[in-house]
Amino acid sequence: MRYRWLLGIGLAAVIGIAWIGWSRSGALRLPVREAPQPGYRAPDFSLPALSEETLTLSRLRGRAVVLNFWATWCPPCRAEMPAFQRLYARYADRGLMVIAINATFSDAPEAVADFRQRYGLTFPILLDTFGEVNRSYRVTALPTTFFIDPEGTIREVVVGGPMSEAAIEARVRTLLSEGAR
Repeated sequence: MRYRWLLGIGLAAVIGIAWIGWSRSGALRLPVREAPQPGYRAPDFSLPALSEETLTLSRLRGRAVVLNFWATWCPPCRAEMPAFQRLYARYADRGLMVIAINATFSDAPEAVADFRQRYGLTFPILLDTFGEVNRSYRVTALPTTFFIDPEGTIREVVVGGPMSEAAIEARVRTLLSEGAR
């Protein structure tokens, strides 16, 4: 009887140690859900840039990302672009990435290239030719801006604009401070 009791305790200890090791290995982690809303991982995508290279969002993990959906024909979009450029220039060395996703399905690539040159934009401008990323992010109005932390989690979504430079900068500073933890 005593041996059964010791065997039971030993078996429970072995199972417990195995369980702890297995759970620490990551085998029990639930997948992080993607959704275009605060608190969820930003849906991944790959799009071509004006520079003809392709940018993939998940490759930017470790950096704070401002993801702005816009079009050249949108007055609020045009109004806030200079602020995005100034903030990108100011904070890129601290890990900020600004990405402008053009609604190319309702715009012309030539107009986008002219816009980039006229405003002196140096951050990546991606072309959403078929509107797939706009649909996956459920964009219903332009501009729409997603503020994504270095872990890839959406922290805030701003629909409409133009946002002031101070408002954008406050959000950027928060994202950058989250990455410093």
